[in-house]
Amino acid sequence: MTNEQYKHSELTGLIIGCAMEVHKQLGNGFQEVIYQRALAIEFESKSIPTAREYEMPID
Repeated sequence: MTNEQYKHSELTGLIIGCAMEVHKQLGNGFQEVIYQRALAIEFESKSIPTAREYEMPID
C-alpha cells in the first residue's frame, strides 16, 4: 500500500513484504544470520539494493 504523504512509502511496503515472505518461508527458530541471508536474497529478487552489517561512525 502506497501513501503519497510519506516520501518512501512504496519502498517501505516492499521491504516489509520481503520480511514477511522470509518469515513465511522460514518461520521461527533460526539464528539471525540465516534471516539476514534470506532477506538479502529476497531484496535482490525485488531489485532492492542492500548491504549487510557495515560500520557507521558514532559521534
